[in-house]
Amino acid sequence: MTEKPTNQISPSKSKLYEFDVPWEALMDDKDFTEAFLSDVLEDYIVEQRWYGGKASTIKYIELAEYFKIQQHGEVYYGLLLEINFTEAFYQHYFLPIAFVSDEKFAKKDRILPIKIKGVEGFIIDAVNLEAFRKLVFERIIHAEPNDITRVRYHKGAQFDETAYHSSRLMGLEQSNTSIIINDRYVIKFFRRIYADRNPDYEMSRFLSDKKGFKNTPAYMGSINIIGTDDVIITIALMQELVSNQGDAWEYMLRELNKVFANLEYKGINIDKLPSAAMFERLQIRDVPPEIIDWAGLNVFMKLQKLAQRTAEMHVALGSEFEDTAFEPQHFNSDYTVWLKNRLLYQFQNRLNTVENNLHKLEGSALQLAQQFLEQKNTIRRRLLSFDWTKLKGERIRVHGDYHLGQILVKDDDFYILDFEGEPESTIRDRKVKQPPLKDVAGLFRSFHYAIYATIFNNAEKYPYSKENLFKAGEILYRYFIGVFLDTYTNIIQDHNLNIGYNQERVFMLKYSMLEKAVYELGYEMNARPKWAVIPLEGIASIMKDY
Repeated sequence: MTEKPTNQISPSKSKLYEFDVPWEALMDDKDFTEAFLSDVLEDYIVEQRWYGGKASTIKYIELAEYFKIQQHGEVYYGLLLEINFTEAFYQHYFLPIAFVSDEKFAKKDRILPIKIKGVEGFIIDAVNLEAFRKLVFERIIHAEPNDITRVRYHKGAQFDETAYHSSRLMGLEQSNTSIIINDRYVIKFFRRIYADRNPDYEMSRFLSDKKGFKNTPAYMGSINIIGTDDVIITIALMQELVSNQGDAWEYMLRELNKVFANLEYKGINIDKLPSAAMFERLQIRDVPPEIIDWAGLNVFMKLQKLAQRTAEMHVALGSEFEDTAFEPQHFNSDYTVWLKNRLLYQFQNRLNTVENNLHKLEGSALQLAQQFLEQKNTIRRRLLSFDWTKLKGERIRVHGDYHLGQILVKDDDFYILDFEGEPESTIRDRKVKQPPLKDVAGLFRSFHYAIYATIFNNAEKYPYSKENLFKAGEILYRYFIGVFLDTYTNIIQDHNLNIGYNQERVFMLKYSMLEKAVYELGYEMNARPKWAVIPLEGIASIMKDY
């Protein structure tokens, strides 16, 4: 560990460091690592979009380990940084670095001004350098099938490129950095890293290369490193670039805006709209004509297509009987203990958050929050009601963070991506086999969010009270669920993936939707309290139907 110097404040104002060692040996120089791990690096990291520790205070930064990313004498360093916080926990991040002496190559992400062997320049984040991106891509092109070196480049079965032509940063990301290569591929560099294979890499390679699932970006390659403890750590994943019309979240918001505008356009009386029972399976012909007239046929047909792709994903994930990481399992006591401990801890955290932030709420959100607090013992009992001995379905590897924002819209079809899992979960928890209906529940919660977001964002456009709009939204929500559920269940059962009998399926959906709504509540209370009404309404609705 290196104690932080106190005389540096930012990269632009810090002194020029000088070292009389070549770049290829710089990481072995203790004076350099001490300078690099100073406040200068901290100031740089806390400003990055991919840094996930902004709510905590850095105590110090350690260099956990480093490795060379090189080809034909061209050398870059990959750093694994351990960031220790005053709150007594730590996170690991991947940072590739380069030395550049030409100012025009150091416009972005300067970390440290430095002079090496008499040459002045800057240490920068290497992803901003085209030469680095080209090198990484070429290493994947020429990857050996059974690479046993410390830095392991892998080429996917469908990857047939022979040369590098161009690259650019994709931008607009939070936790990772993605590069578009040759306008055909995307290399995603994982910034927050874990001492294990990244689930996104595992799932992408399994679905694409082993199972031939077509509705996810095809796996093209990856970079893993072998850590000091012989642990495999994923630092990059390459997939095909899927041309698309945006994600399903934006698509759904556009469609729902039309649906709510139709209330006035078609003179619909919300009080006379027929409703459906929650989780009632519905074919489109079962949806009342009043609902079809209001919402249109197209949105229900799209839901059927999305249900089909979701079911096909789960069928692929549940059809492996050789690889133990993907082989289906039944429910058991170990899983039940893990689940209950995890959910009770999360629930208590949300209770504390709501109690401490009630003053931020008003109106129906405040009423629902007070109801949530009053029902805390009942909700806790619901979370404890999970009895594995009554469940006959199977657990499989699932998406884990399945919502409309993780789905691309291409023409009349959908492509599923981003299999990293729930951001709050540990890497081990993300790989625990779960009931497939947990993904479905996450998507249903996303439908709920989309309906309420449409009302929040456009309420002044619709000549109805918010209460009436919410009422119409809840009616529509049940038909969305019903149509999706019928198509999904039929395909799952046709392929003999066991998701339980009807009573079990309904229990699992209610349980998982309650879990997801409680999870959402923490984010909304901390980030945008006005939206806390959405998970609070979800919790109230689920508890009412229990």
